[in-house]
Amino acid sequence: MDVGAADFAVLATCLVGGYLLGSIPFGLIFTRIAGLGDVRAIGSGNIGATNVLRTGRKGLAAATLLCDALKGTAAVLLAARFGETAALAAGLGAFLGHLFPAWLGFKGGKGVATFIGVLLALSPLAVLGFAALWLGLAFALRYSSLSALVASAATPFVLWALGEPRAALLFLVLAALLWWKHAPNIRRLMAGTEGRIGQKG
Repeated sequence: MDVGAADFAVLATCLVGGYLLGSIPFGLIFTRIAGLGDVRAIGSGNIGATNVLRTGRKGLAAATLLCDALKGTAAVLLAARFGETAALAAGLGAFLGHLFPAWLGFKGGKGVATFIGVLLALSPLAVLGFAALWLGLAFALRYSSLSALVASAATPFVLWALGEPRAALLFLVLAALLWWKHAPNIRRLMAGTEGRIGQKG
């Protein structure tokens, strides 16, 4: 096997390995273990932390948020031993796995937690920028979805400013996918019907 073929095999392995890690549906697993049934049957039908919170179990929602983030972090860190390109491939795989898990009919979460987890592994400084922007907007406007959309859109520019152009390119793709998955939220924001943080019902 020549070097080029070996490199391709490593990248493919990291991409697939990242996908498998990213596709673990922690929200679905945790709610079933807790005896709450299938989280996809309530609220938005999503497997992420926001929908898990609709069960009334804040601890389960927090655990889902943490694990959905850390699976992205783990995928990148495990692949990083093979170089930056492998780490980026694993990060892409983890994000795609969360959004499109094969065992759930390719219907997964919206990707915010995993986006943050991948970013944490690749650029901890950029995570601080994401968090500051998200928290500032969430406090001012009380829209979780809008805060995530704006912070994700800013992330590629932050990475570019930090001198990380390859990571910036990856997060340009991830942000585009995240926005696409948030299309219903965007429509509700435009119509003025999107729920605010802390809003009942």
